[in-house]
Formats: sequence, C-alpha cells, structure tokens
Amino acid sequence: MPPSTITYVCYKRHRDASTGSSVPAPHGKERPDAIRNFWSHWIRGKSPAVELAKKGSTFRVVGRSQGSLRRHFRAFEPLVEYCVADLADSLAAARAAAQVDTIFYTVGVPYTQFQLHPKLTRIALEAATAARVSRFVHVSTVYPYGIPQADLVSESHPRNPVAFKGKMRKEQEDLVLAADTRAAMRTTILRPPDFYGPDAELSYTRSIFVAAVKGGTANVIGPVDTPHEFIFVPDLAETLIALSEKPEAYGQAWNVAGPGLISTRQFANLVFGAVHQKPRIRAAGKLVLRVMSLFNPFMREVLEMHYLWTTPVKLDDRRLRKLLPNLKKTPYAEGIEATIKAMKAA
Repeated sequence: MPPSTITYVCYKRHRDASTGSSVPAPHGKERPDAIRNFWSHWIRGKSPAVELAKKGSTFRVVGRSQGSLRRHFRAFEPLVEYCVADLADSLAAARAAAQVDTIFYTVGVPYTQFQLHPKLTRIALEAATAARVSRFVHVSTVYPYGIPQADLVSESHPRNPVAFKGKMRKEQEDLVLAADTRAAMRTTILRPPDFYGPDAELSYTRSIFVAAVKGGTANVIGPVDTPHEFIFVPDLAETLIALSEKPEAYGQAWNVAGPGLISTRQFANLVFGAVHQKPRIRAAGKLVLRVMSLFNPFMREVLEMHYLWTTPVKLDDRRLRKLLPNLKKTPYAEGIEATIKAMKAA
C-alpha cells in the first residue's frame, strides 16, 4: 500500500424519534452512522469530508501519518477525529471498522500494483463483516467493462475486461457483490468516469490545470478529439453519500456519468480559457507511449489502457437519475472555474 493511504469514518449520534434531539448510543458510545472511506486517487477524501461536515457529522480519519492527516483535515476540527493505522493489516482494518455503520470503500493503489485491489478489498470486507457493518459502498471505475460494445454503456453491459487492471477491478467488484446479504451487510457499487476538481491531484486532467495556472504546456494522452466525460469530485462525493442512503441501491451496481461528452482538446480549451491563456497541449499517442513504456513502468501500465482514448466508455446513468432525481452535475465551465480558484488559493 502507498504510505499516503487514508481512511475516513463518520460518527453520528442517534436521534430520539420523539424529540429529534441527539442521544447517546447504546453502551455509552456514539454509534457510527456513516463513513469509513479509504483515500482514493479521485479525491483525497476532502470532498466527502465537506459533505459530512455540512450534515454536522463527526468523522474519523485513519492513516499511517497523523501529521499528514492533520494537514489535510485540520479545517474540519472539531468534527474530525484522527486515528493512525496501517489498513493493509487485517487487525488494523478491523480496528478501523469497529463501531461503523457504513463503509465507503475507495482505495487507491499505485498504477503498477493493481493486483493489490482484490487483496485489500477482501481484507476490508472481512473487517466489515466481523465488525457487523451494515452497509458497504464501493467506488469502482469503468475498467471492468472493457472495450465498449455499445455507444452508451449501461449497467447491463457485459463486464469483459481486456486489460489486467480491468480484470483486477472486476474481481474486486465480484467480491463486493458476493458479500451482499439481506440478513447482515448490504453492499453496492458506484462506477464513475474520469474525474477532476479541487484536490484531485492524480486526475488525468491535473496536468492541464497545472499548465494553465503556471503558464506551461500540458502533457496529455492522444487522440485528443475523441469524446470523453469527466465528473466533478464534489458531485461524486454528494452522489456517493446520497446513494448510500437509499435501501434499494444495495445488491447491485450503478453508473454515474458526467454532465456531458467533451474531448480532451475541448476540456483543455475551457481550462486555459478560464485563465485567459491560449491553449497549449502536447499529446502522446500510442506509438509514443509504446516507446516510453520501454523505460518507464508507469507508462507501460498507461499503454495497456490506451483503448479508453480511442474507444472511450460513455456511461448511461438513467437508472441512477431515476433513483436520485436531484443528482447534481456541475457544468464543465463552472467546475473548472472552481478548481482553478481552489488551486490559486492553495
């Protein structure tokens, strides 16, 4: 596991049904009502923390370094509680899951170590089961779908991954769905597209934002004119929490799409335009990636996923929009402006 792995747990007090006031949970402890959330490539955990803070929920952040936790989450004090633990260890994972009602599982691993995904998911599920967790919400990706066989990919689309990373993600999803039991823990899966936004430092779009803000040239993967979609990370966090509150969401997987299709070039034009700069991008196609992969293990992994730039997965989320009629989808221009504002303020 990378040393920056973080977990989030939210605790809420029970509310008295007659008065609506907060009351202590049984045995003198606060009953955790939602959230344990592992640090993920898509968000760094701050957006879920923002959503929880809006609800007045106290929550625990768990990671290997208390100093790092405090740097990232000090703004949420006194709602936040810090806990240091190595979550690759089954005993530590069990301790982190203790007294938790809902787990939001979004573990990110190094791109060159996707074989860790099923292993870590199994540890988390075992810990959740032992702790009698009620709900397990897993954030997945489009990788398990493989090469799309339809223009719009719904949840009924076959999961036929062609890449190793897709196979590991599918195995991870299978573990989560197999753990769903109506008598005990319920599980569900949310599949988002690529992401962007404040604190999304490992986003594919990050180099575009950095280049625009600093006046440089963005290195991107080509082709740059195929349609893609991106989701604003605060929207994803809000959707994740809203999904967890729907009993009918469990026992199945759900797609969540972005606000519309947009190419890499169009996205870059919006980002550079937001800072009144002429767009400057440098695209690496498959041939360039193949050459780079001879010397760079990370680029070797990127090469395996290049099909997503030639035959992108365009998600159909009509089922989710029916379940969550108020599903928020921030327009690209608005999300880009907010991201740049946050970067400049950092």
